[in-house]
Amino acid sequence: MKISSPQHRAKRLAMSVAAVASFAMLASCSVANSEPDGSGGGDGGENETLNVVLTQEPPTLEACDANLTSTGVVVRSTVTEPLVERNPSTGDLEPLLATEWEQTGDTEWTFTMREDVTFQDGTPFDAEAAAHSIDRAVNGDLGCDVEGYIFGDDDLEVEAVDATTLTVNTVSPDPILPLKLSFIEIVAADTSADEKVREPIGTGPYAISDWQAGTSITLDRNDDYWDAAPDFAQVKYQWRGEGTVRAAMVTSGEADIALGLSADDGAGDLAVSYPNNETIALRFSGQTAPLDDIRIRQAINYAIDKETIVSSLYPDGDKVAAELIPEGIVGYNDSLEPWPYDLDKAKELVEEAKADGTPVDTKIIMPVRTAQFPKVSELGEVLREQISQAGLDIELRMVDTTQHLQYQTQPFVTDEGPIAMLIQHGNQAGDAQFSVEQYMLTGAAQAEFGDPELDKLIEAAAKLTGDERQAAYEEVFQYEHDNVVALAPIAHQTVMLALSDRVTYEPNSSTGDELRIKEVSLAG
Repeated sequence: MKISSPQHRAKRLAMSVAAVASFAMLASCSVANSEPDGSGGGDGGENETLNVVLTQEPPTLEACDANLTSTGVVVRSTVTEPLVERNPSTGDLEPLLATEWEQTGDTEWTFTMREDVTFQDGTPFDAEAAAHSIDRAVNGDLGCDVEGYIFGDDDLEVEAVDATTLTVNTVSPDPILPLKLSFIEIVAADTSADEKVREPIGTGPYAISDWQAGTSITLDRNDDYWDAAPDFAQVKYQWRGEGTVRAAMVTSGEADIALGLSADDGAGDLAVSYPNNETIALRFSGQTAPLDDIRIRQAINYAIDKETIVSSLYPDGDKVAAELIPEGIVGYNDSLEPWPYDLDKAKELVEEAKADGTPVDTKIIMPVRTAQFPKVSELGEVLREQISQAGLDIELRMVDTTQHLQYQTQPFVTDEGPIAMLIQHGNQAGDAQFSVEQYMLTGAAQAEFGDPELDKLIEAAAKLTGDERQAAYEEVFQYEHDNVVALAPIAHQTVMLALSDRVTYEPNSSTGDELRIKEVSLAG
């Protein structure tokens, strides 16, 4: 069995993406559709505008879909706020719209609401508004992203006891309910419970002022905000698909913050590298041949040369992944080894499956979202080439955000054959429950197949605390790796952004999903 050296594979991969890299360098010379609007670089007065350039336009600003990265980066803790907020640096839960919480029964938690808070339309925030938001997001028929991601099929019983007291009851004891509620953004009590809204009204430091579809989103400072006033009177979001363009907007003074950059994008001394908790992986549709054969799923894992992908495309901090969560998340299994690169083994498994009648020649679709993260197009091309070398027919399909969502969540696309979808999963909660119940539990929002024994392990782990919880989720990841293979983990990511000299901001693991503008200040 011959396995090429990492150095040889790195050289081969570098050559395969050279043409794309050259094009990116040329793109950095021209910043299309990014003329300055005159609002940046002001004097710090009332007309001060913070300019942010994103990787893509949000598909919606609906608060109950704020777990979508492209939505949450604008909405969460800026336009709307949750009852409690997780500190991304310490993992601690901190009071926000709720000042206190305690477990008051086996299945009951009681929350005390903050007083003298109003929504951006002037209506008061109270326990009734909180109950409405929770009921709307979790118990309604809107198909909110937060419902599938955090709560699944279980409903919550919510009651406003009085203006400042809210009780929440769960179907069964839930030791981390406050953490789960940190993902529900609170909206005004008159927000429709029957349909999603384009521009939510929240209690946050900024209100949505204008959304020019395809061009920009503008937020105005909420002068009645209950907490300290943020530095900027206005925030303007734009989006550009090319990282070189986003970086150039900061270096030229047209933007103050650019997200989703790589070291090759040209931000220079304005670039800031920081760790996040995103993991990239392929997710398989395990009910459709040939992906319904575990040997094919294993073969794809063996065929992906993760070490070379990281060293060639993401050498500035990414780490090869063995599971869907990175170190530091409750339940991370540090004894689990990444799938080794073994092309001969991959080919052998494909041939075994073929001999047993598995239709290995069936085309496998691989949807990849344009501009989802740096060099995602190059990664897609490399994955297509590597998996093809194992003897499988795989078609790379670059899609936009809206198309990607059709593959990502229930109800899944079912008329295009087998699908191996590139996902980027960030566990912002710091607990494995949010990952495994989303991607591994039978019938979950982003799980295309499941396993009864794995379901039992997942359900048992959710009821535990402390060391028992940690050990139970370690077992979940080990069992999935050995017996299910629903995913092909590739890498745990690090991220880079660019900051102009006129602003100060300390990025953290949540920045890509939740850019809290109240934490950005004028330099000096």
